[in-house]
Formats: sequence, structure tokens, C-alpha cells
Amino acid sequence: MSRPAPASAALAAVDLGADSGRVILAAVSPERIELTEVHRFGNQPVSAGGRLHWDILRLYHETTVGLRAAAAAVPALHSVGVDSWAVDYGLLDRDGALLGNPVHYRDTRTDGVMDRVVEQLGAPWLYQTTGLQLLPFNTLFQLAGAADDAQLAAAHRLLLLPDLLCYWLTGEPGWEVTNASTTQLLNVETGEWSDELLARAGIRRELFGPLRAPGANAGRLREQVGAGPVPVTVVGSHDTASAVVAVPAETEHAAFISCGTWSLVGVELPRPVLTEASRLANFTNEAGVDGTVRYLRNVMGLWLLQESLRSWAAAGTPVELAEVLPAAAAVPGLVSVVDAADPGYLPPGDMPARLARACAETGQRVPQRPAELVRCILDSLALAHWRTVRQAQRLSGRSVEVVHMVGGGSRNELLCQLTADACGLPVVAGPVEATALGNALVQARAVGVIDGDLAALRALVRRSEPLRRYEPTGDQARWRAAAERIGLEV
Repeated sequence: MSRPAPASAALAAVDLGADSGRVILAAVSPERIELTEVHRFGNQPVSAGGRLHWDILRLYHETTVGLRAAAAAVPALHSVGVDSWAVDYGLLDRDGALLGNPVHYRDTRTDGVMDRVVEQLGAPWLYQTTGLQLLPFNTLFQLAGAADDAQLAAAHRLLLLPDLLCYWLTGEPGWEVTNASTTQLLNVETGEWSDELLARAGIRRELFGPLRAPGANAGRLREQVGAGPVPVTVVGSHDTASAVVAVPAETEHAAFISCGTWSLVGVELPRPVLTEASRLANFTNEAGVDGTVRYLRNVMGLWLLQESLRSWAAAGTPVELAEVLPAAAAVPGLVSVVDAADPGYLPPGDMPARLARACAETGQRVPQRPAELVRCILDSLALAHWRTVRQAQRLSGRSVEVVHMVGGGSRNELLCQLTADACGLPVVAGPVEATALGNALVQARAVGVIDGDLAALRALVRRSEPLRRYEPTGDQARWRAAAERIGLEV
């Protein structure tokens, strides 16, 4: 006999980002969802042995600390869900032990690998099979770069990072589909692992198990976690998949920008787009919640700003973001822009020097002050947002009337306004905590406290979250001229 659905639920959303992780407690009823952060922790990569690694054991420890705090804050915790970034993985031996810290996607081991693998498999065939954009850190290319490693040879299972944490929390292995869809190892039409691709790429099929969808049961927390035998629910474990659940769109004619370290820019579709034009534009078809397709392209995002701030701090001239943003707003716009999708900005390092060099090479004014460089970054991101939204419309045939910006970038008022100006469309900013909201909404539906489709979940977000609308201003022709100045096709 099944238990009656609760009238309200207390849920823990574990949300791991490239810079920090959080455990967020969600109080959900059919009328409202409210979030409370109960634990936040840093996520600092570690360089050792010539490799850049994630400190996954610390991330797991901090996750359990947060879950104990969440359980202590409420009479009963109804569910836990875990999401993180994509593509990175842990390898387990036959006893389930981890074979070394997972390698960071920004590590250099994939340098030159993508071109070799694409030449071997054929770019058109690879796109027709997987529907994914070519990014040098996709799991396919990481595995190709590790083909001769002893750890890979000894591995019995490969788990993407949120699946690895769920395994440690419950003792039950599983492979969640939205994150798996980013690996470039799934067949985009069937939504299953591509046996043909794995065979042609020389990757052992037995490393991967059955896929599970958001809303499924992932087991219960182990006693050692110390938070009680709470059910763990499979959510959209790719953070963007969870974020898109919480995009508060009222119409299908909307684009989304999930803006944080990366900007993921695109539209939600019922079917993948696998045309040659889509492949050449390097658009990706990733699995979303409820069988949707996230048709998007990665833009470098606030990484450009984050790494610039780190570079200034390391040089002994720290810059406070709260002070530099108003100064950047006063700097004349579109004086200097760069291609924010340039892979040369991917590695860590001296970002201001790279941006200045790009401006000099295109004959533009080189930013001299931090405010000028920040304005260059934000103008460039807005330009990339416009270009990608425009291409997504053309390639998918889906018209766009409004752009929704969610995630940390939605707090950046200057970036939101510049994006509206560049796109010539209204931008609705918020929610900031879209990923945690989407994570919690899938859990809430699974435990029965809410029901309905994605439209119903998004209506709950609109009732619960403050949103701000930015109307476009200025002359869009200036944005087109700026794109042409640096050789970007629009």
C-alpha cells in the first residue's frame, strides 16, 4: 500500500558548481516553493602529478555535512537530489572503490584529441549519432585522451560526478540521462548509449549501465551519511537541465540563458535538430527533463570575468566586483569586444592579458583600466548571447519573443540590460537559484506534493520568485557592426 502524498515537503537540493557547492533546503507546497541555503563550500581544483583534478572526496564530505544540517533543520526530510556540471567522471574498480581523483575538464590532457577523434569517426556521422556540439572536454574526448591510462584499463564502472555522489550516498550505482547526454556517447535518437560509437571509439561498453530518468528512485541515504534513511530522487543531474526546468517561461517562444561560469544559450524543443547547418554552427542537442531537448550552444560565460578577478588578485591589485560594475556601466559601450566563444579563453591563467591581446589583434582600443576590461567582457557576452539566440531561432525554426536569463548572471543588471539591447528583445531575469529550484521541483513531483507538466512547474516558479524585466534600448545596428568588426557572422 503506497503512502499518501504529503501536503508539503522538505527537500534537500545538492547543487555543485565549478567554483562552489551548496546544499539548499526547499520547502514546497502546491502554492509556493521557498529555498534556504543550509551549507555552502568552496570547490577548489587541485593540481598534482601534472594533472588538474577535482577534490571529489572533499566535495562528498561537504555534501554530507550539508545534508545533516538540512535534516536537523526540519521535522522530516522527504527527499534528496544531486546535480553538478557535466562531462567529468570517476572510475571505479570491481569493488566499487574510486581509482583516483577525477580529472578536471580544463586539464590539458585533451589538447589536440578532439581533432584526431573527429577525423577518425567523421564529423557528420558523429553529429548525426550524438547531436552534440564539438567541445574539447566532452567525455568522449576525455576518454580518448586517457586511452593508455592504467586507471581506465582497470576500471569496472564509469560514473559521471553527480552519479558518483549518489552512489556514495546510497550504495546503488546509476546513470542519469540528462548528464549522460552531454558525454557525446549517447545516440540522440534513441536516448541510449550508442554501442556503435563506443565500439568505433574503442571504449568498453561494460563501463556504462542502464540509464535512468529524472523522477526515478535512486535509493536511500546510507546510515553513515547521518541524515536518516531519506529517499534519494534522480533529478536533472546536469545543472543546466535542472536550471531549464525553473525557467519561468509562459510561452514556447522563449529563449533561455543559464548564465554562470558558462552561458548556456538556446531554446527548448520537442525533437533534436540534426541538420548540416546545425552541425556547422556547433549547436548541441542535450536531453532535458520530461523528454525535452535543450537545443543550445556553450558561450564562455562569466568565466571571463571570474578569471580576470582572480588574475588581478594574484597580481596584488584586487578588484571588487561591486565597485567595478557601476564604473563599467559608465564606460562607453562597444568600444572593444572579443569573441566570447573563442576556445583560447578556456584554460585558467592571465585572462586580462588574453583579452587585451585579442583587442589589439583586431585593431580595437585595448582596455587600460579594470572598468574598461569589465565593460569589454560584458559587451562581448551580450554580443555572444544575441548571436546565439539569433542562430537558435534560424536553425530550429522556433521564433523567440522573450529571453529568460537565469542563474547567477541574472543578478548582473548591466549584463541583463546589455543582453536585452543586443537581442532587441525583453530579458526576464531570474530566478538566481534556478538550478536548485529545478532540482527541488523534480523531487517535489516525485514525492507527490505537486503534479503536472513543465508548464505547471514553471507556473509555481513564477508565483514564488521575484523576476525583473529589462526592455531593449539603443540601436541594434551598433551590435551588428561590433560583431562584424571582429569577424563574427550574424
